[in-house]
Amino acid sequence: MKKTLKLKKNYEFRNILKRGKYFGGDFIECFYLKNNKNINYIGIAISSKLCIAVKRNRIKRVIREAYRKLEDSTKSGATIVFLWNKKANIEECKYKNIERDMIKIFNKIGIYKNEKNDSLPN
Repeated sequence: MKKTLKLKKNYEFRNILKRGKYFGGDFIECFYLKNNKNINYIGIAISSKLCIAVKRNRIKRVIREAYRKLEDSTKSGATIVFLWNKKANIEECKYKNIERDMIKIFNKIGIYKNEKNDSLPN
């Protein structure tokens, strides 16, 4: 299992959002920046204007769990910030939707390495 560190400081998020490359999906949006280290950094930001705290925390838990499952299939040396797509319905925040979206985004970035020819889960 790889080691993944979390982004916690405001300036870390601003740096990635300003200098990183944007990749959008149906439910989540992603900013990616290569960090030239052997570990990944991950940050999750959900706007407080989007919904109440209970739903925001659920979105963060689902994103965190989907990334944890895909962590061994990703290349190291990345800093990634996940955002919730404001146009997406919050009721559609299901694990399978997030995982499928995350695999699509990782394939676009080029950091997803899967033994089964990069197939999407059903």
